[in-house]
Amino acid sequence: MNLSRFQRPSRYINNEINAIKKDAFLKVALAFPDIYDVGMSHLGLKILYDIINKIPYASAERVFHPWLDMDGAMREAHTTLTSLESNRPLYEFDIVGFSLQYELSYTSVLNMLSLGGIPLRSSERDTSHPVVIAGGPCTVNPLPVSPFIDAFLIGDGEEAIEEIIETAFRWKSEGDRKRQSLLQALSEIEGVYVPSIHRENTTRIKRRFIKSLDDAPFPLAPVVPYTSIVHDRINIEVSRGCTMGCRFCQAGMIYRPLRERSPQKVLEIAEQSLRNTGYEEVAFTSLSAGDYSALLPLIKAFTRRFKMTSVSLPSLRVKAVNQDILREIRSVRKTGFTIAPEAATERLRCVINKDFSEDDYEQALEALFKEGWHNLKLYYMIGLPTEKEEDIEAIPKMAMKALRIAKKHTSRFVNISVAISPFVPKPHTPFQWCGQANMEDILRKKNYLLGRMKKLNVKTHNEDMSMLEAAFARGDERLAELLLAAYEEGARLDGWSEAFDFQKWLKAMEKTGIDAKEYATKQYTKEEPLPWEIIDIGIKKEFLLKEFDRAHSVELTEDCRRVCTGCGLQCKGNGKEQKDMPASRVRFQETPPRKPIRVRVQFSKTGLMRFLSHRELITHVTRAIRRAGVIVEYTKGFHPSPKIAFGPPLGVGVSGLREYFDMEILPVTSLASLKEMINRELSEGIEIQEIAPIRAKEPSLQDFISRYEYEILCPEPVDIKSFLEKDKVLVERENGTVNIRAMVEDAKPITPNRIRLMLRDLKDKKVRLDEILMAIFGIPSHELEITRLSMYGFKGQWRLPLEVKKTWQVAY
Repeated sequence: MNLSRFQRPSRYINNEINAIKKDAFLKVALAFPDIYDVGMSHLGLKILYDIINKIPYASAERVFHPWLDMDGAMREAHTTLTSLESNRPLYEFDIVGFSLQYELSYTSVLNMLSLGGIPLRSSERDTSHPVVIAGGPCTVNPLPVSPFIDAFLIGDGEEAIEEIIETAFRWKSEGDRKRQSLLQALSEIEGVYVPSIHRENTTRIKRRFIKSLDDAPFPLAPVVPYTSIVHDRINIEVSRGCTMGCRFCQAGMIYRPLRERSPQKVLEIAEQSLRNTGYEEVAFTSLSAGDYSALLPLIKAFTRRFKMTSVSLPSLRVKAVNQDILREIRSVRKTGFTIAPEAATERLRCVINKDFSEDDYEQALEALFKEGWHNLKLYYMIGLPTEKEEDIEAIPKMAMKALRIAKKHTSRFVNISVAISPFVPKPHTPFQWCGQANMEDILRKKNYLLGRMKKLNVKTHNEDMSMLEAAFARGDERLAELLLAAYEEGARLDGWSEAFDFQKWLKAMEKTGIDAKEYATKQYTKEEPLPWEIIDIGIKKEFLLKEFDRAHSVELTEDCRRVCTGCGLQCKGNGKEQKDMPASRVRFQETPPRKPIRVRVQFSKTGLMRFLSHRELITHVTRAIRRAGVIVEYTKGFHPSPKIAFGPPLGVGVSGLREYFDMEILPVTSLASLKEMINRELSEGIEIQEIAPIRAKEPSLQDFISRYEYEILCPEPVDIKSFLEKDKVLVERENGTVNIRAMVEDAKPITPNRIRLMLRDLKDKKVRLDEILMAIFGIPSHELEITRLSMYGFKGQWRLPLEVKKTWQVAY
């Protein structure tokens, strides 16, 4: 399959830095039911990948859902979904483990099973099929997908995954290949729910959780993608759990108790991860990063130890925005900033237990814009329990206040974006008894807000998606039939607006007679049993009921780090505050200033690496240079960047034999050893051929290069005479008509279907290879095998015959 036909072919090519290829006795596929860009951003997948691959007898490989174009092509060609590492079909693995992060990924689970050659229903699988296991936050209500999953892991996976792998290893080693015996053994592991076994008894499955983050395994050499992913940085979890008790927040309940990773451990992870990946940014992640007890000393130590590496934080509580923290973060570069008020009136914030005042909000904004930020994102929810019209009307006022405060501190353009999402009631929260607001009401409020905030960048979440999310979040096993029917109608990747089609769901509802809206809006009484109570997350139902009542009484509940609120978990000592780090931990060495040198690098890009885009190539090479320990000069100003400049870009799918980039680096003892150092860090298919010093005032590659030599291999013999005989071949561009015939300096057949072209830029027009190839060969470029042999500048005259290569000036 020619990957050039598809969006972002680098999603599918494997061989990333730090990817592990291992042929072990027990084979595990870590399947993420979303596309590569999302799945590779998920920290949990990286942790499990690291743990499993460290077990001598087990291997873990990654599998992602293909994007729509690839999905369609695979269906048409009857191609089986395979892993990235070994290209092994999904059905050949011993275990297939899905991560369920979002209810709208459920149809993608079914599609991946189907593409992977695995029967959809657990009851239809036999010993020849893998055991399908699911984990992640959605498993705290496993019922809607339980007919399709053999076993669920509820809670933290770091310790439980080793027990699961050991159980499967013993089962496979002992020769007892009865599927039911493996399921029985898995059902005896704490935190594992096996529907076929536990469905018939009243045993509640207790959530697993680890006691210490410092003792938990963490990947120090995560896989580095070629393509840009959603969270394209090192993510270090500084804490797990949250003590704030927001009543709408499922994560704040199911990840209790709070556990903090020590700042010393965080810095150790950062140091090794930066060295092993070449990233330029580290994010300190948690449900409430601003409440990490050693945040300021940690950021200070980080920015002093790791020069030219930026640090970012996820969405912060309003009260957690601190001017000292902002000042430290901005010391390298300013990224965007996110604050989640959730509700715009103090009354409604008390209902949801979001504890901040208007003064707190204004102080946070003053600090943010005073420190020079120009990008702010605000998150709000609509349809919250007890919501009134004045709560909705207050959202535009609150958002516009941010714009007014920003203009007090800067005359530059300030981008304030507002995200509006419908409230989705989730199980195991104080609002689990509440139904979702009806869609008509949600739509009316959304349209009102869009009309009132035209000066701001407002994004709203699709109300039909939110309704389905609410239905499956609090649904039961009956919804499995609706899910299957929607999949059969073609639903998949439902979390993406490009793929989501509510009509398919409406047809599925009509076919099954199951109305998802009834599930979404259902109000449960306090007395009736809840479907998801088969799962024990460790929080007492009495606590949730008390919080439900306090919400309707408009009462705040204090941060349980200060006062125990009696949720039911024994968390004494787990959330203890970290002490400031000893000064001896903050070590960095100042080097005497040295004058940088400028070098020009010639390299090749072939094989699978030809499918990298120009931006992906730049990122890959830049990270390789950082891993090699080369010290590159950075630009000054608002957003420093390394002084590395590439020549004219190659198209996706085009090989290049002599490509170039320039960089400014601190002097090295030997350019030959520098070449070897960088080559060791580059993927197969990208190779540095030569490095040479150039003058500081040497023209840039983009200014210098204007001729391009290509070799084109066609699927059929071609006659190029008709094109060459023309004086003009006109194409329309956005700025007018261009004669592309004048850009073809020469064309020569090497064999009947192999052509060599010499192309040149015109004075004010650049060569666009696709235009020329279509004009000459009449077929799209992805059907051709294209290699750029070299690039040249001009010496003296404008037009040179192809043979007179000695008069060409090579690029470096």
